[in-house]
Amino acid sequence: MPDLLLVLLSVLLGTTIVAAVEYYRQLRNAQKEYEKARGAVEDIVLSFNRQFKHEAEKLEALGYKIEASASKAGSALRKGEELDGMMRALESRIAADSEDRRTNITTRLADLERKNADFVASQEAITLKITSLEEQANQFKLSPETHLEGVIPLKREKAMAQLTNTEVAVLELLVSEGAKTAPEIKERVKLSREHTARLMKKLYEGGYLERETAKIPFKYSVKKEMEKLLKKTESEAT
Repeated sequence: MPDLLLVLLSVLLGTTIVAAVEYYRQLRNAQKEYEKARGAVEDIVLSFNRQFKHEAEKLEALGYKIEASASKAGSALRKGEELDGMMRALESRIAADSEDRRTNITTRLADLERKNADFVASQEAITLKITSLEEQANQFKLSPETHLEGVIPLKREKAMAQLTNTEVAVLELLVSEGAKTAPEIKERVKLSREHTARLMKKLYEGGYLERETAKIPFKYSVKKEMEKLLKKTESEAT
């Protein structure tokens, strides 16, 4: 009878160890599959593995105790019952943990899908806004407005005073041929670029010219008031 009981306990112990190993192998495979599907459950799996390892170590220690006390049938039977209870609790815990993991994964997947939908909607809104801005920019390019920089008031008493022959020639050129840029004036009066730039700045700041700033280079034209004075001067000279 003790030999039969020892055999039964050995079989129970072997079955228990095989079941534990099989459960551990299945859980490791499940862990790999979940890691491939989502990395979001890593902490849960690691926590479960630590707990399972701890339970396995307890189970192994218990097995050694059973093996050492196999000669005592009563004690071995009680320990076998305890072992069976622990295995049932472990199975229940494994099932509960597996269900929790599935629920957690489902929740996280739903959250990721929602965030992805929000991101797609945001991208579409940004695309629409960019398209609208591009259309506005194209409309602005197609219909530019002319901007005239604020004209410096002309001082009548100094209208023709302190003007050089070159400056008078530039004013007469603009009156007869219309608005021109500084490079165009430079070619006509045969001055250097720096000299022409200083001359145009002087005439503008003196109130003789107005300039169009819609695009570069600026275009200069004679003020209406100055144009009348020049024509009056010409008529008096004739």
